[in-house]
Amino acid sequence: MRPGAVADDGKDPEPPAHMSTVGGKALGSPGTQMKAKPGKKPPEIPDDITARSWIVSDAESGEVLAAHNAHWKLPPASTLKMLFADTVLPKFPKTKTHEVKASDMEGMGEGSSLVGVKEDQTYSVRDLWRGVFLRSGNDAVHVLAAMNGGKPKTVREMNTQAERLRAGDTNVVSPDGYDRKGQVSSAYDLTLFARSGMQNADFREYASTARAQFPGEEKKGKKGKKGKRETYEIQNTNRLLTGDIGLDPYPGIAGVKNGSTTNAGATFTGIAQHGDRVLLVTAMHPDDEQGGLEVYKETAKLFDWGFDAAEKVEPVGQLVAPAGEGASGKSGDKADRKNAAGRSDAGGADDADGSSGAGVALGIIAACLVLVAAVAYAVHRRWPIPDLARLRRIPFGHGSGPGGTGPESGSATGTGTAASSRSDSGSGPGSGSGSDPAPKEAAGSETSGSGPARVGDPD
Repeated sequence: MRPGAVADDGKDPEPPAHMSTVGGKALGSPGTQMKAKPGKKPPEIPDDITARSWIVSDAESGEVLAAHNAHWKLPPASTLKMLFADTVLPKFPKTKTHEVKASDMEGMGEGSSLVGVKEDQTYSVRDLWRGVFLRSGNDAVHVLAAMNGGKPKTVREMNTQAERLRAGDTNVVSPDGYDRKGQVSSAYDLTLFARSGMQNADFREYASTARAQFPGEEKKGKKGKKGKRETYEIQNTNRLLTGDIGLDPYPGIAGVKNGSTTNAGATFTGIAQHGDRVLLVTAMHPDDEQGGLEVYKETAKLFDWGFDAAEKVEPVGQLVAPAGEGASGKSGDKADRKNAAGRSDAGGADDADGSSGAGVALGIIAACLVLVAAVAYAVHRRWPIPDLARLRRIPFGHGSGPGGTGPESGSATGTGTAASSRSDSGSGPGSGSGSDPAPKEAAGSETSGSGPARVGDPD
């Protein structure tokens, strides 16, 4: 059996003995990676974290504070929609409208999560993206992919974008994250997608919106006139944003995306801010015997650890900058990728293709040039998350106000509460119950939401 494969005997698989070293040598080793600063005593990483793979990183500096099997290639489920959005979202203005054809939604997997898109109905691009981010709607993904020229073209572009972001663990087969043979990503790569996506104002708006109104079917009026089009409320399936029974929204949460299939288990990438520090946490496939909320509970514990430990640990790696944004500024420059200080840890830098760092032939002069380039890269690589502080996140020590809306957010709302508003009031397709996820469907099914028009389970 190949390393990392799922065992037939039902036992948890073992991570590969050697994984990619993009971002630093330590990230290529199996097990938990964490290093205390000299003279500092960071808090212990919670010993009840069961996720097969996870990573805690600073969203702006890109420093990886701790990681566990960060480059293990695993099925991503709907967290892959972050890459879909990062690829396609900039292409269409949010006010553009599209009349859905039956062919737009061909090829959706059985048990797909749906927001309730109907053929022969017209939707704005903003409506469709809300369907993608809030309800993880594969129907909305397929319509946007059709607008983009079709699924094959979109898949190619997503793989190209992953390559540009230097997310080498990722292979896209279906743009919605539905389980397909050969479709994989990693906690490290998913974090790169979230970090890149959060640079876009619309991405931030959709990822942080707790609730919104979604168009229903347009009713026919008298004498051929258009009738009134009803809407129904949809709620974000990100339970750290909206809360659930037994789970409070996480203080400072501002997105990003969750997923769940039988094959992938539960997956989640979140971003949160405490004070001036913004952290990204990704967790993949925790113990599903703990229940459908386990991925959120473990992510919250990792956030707590990260905010407490940030000043007490040395980075064990780095979130790499996109290709061509290193010190040299030359797209695809292998030497630049080798010499980027942001991809080194105490063990030294590593090439994006997993080979060892700078060549042995480098002399003293070349080493000095590397040092100068590394300093320039260190300044360049910091990615402030624009306007993140303006999102209506949950204030510290409070249990209300999850989510947020950016400019031009229409009927979206970020004012849900942790206890009193944990279930949707909408009765149309896509109105989630806010309760614990039901048992998963068959092995390919993407699970997200429990409304009447939905075949899958809550994400």
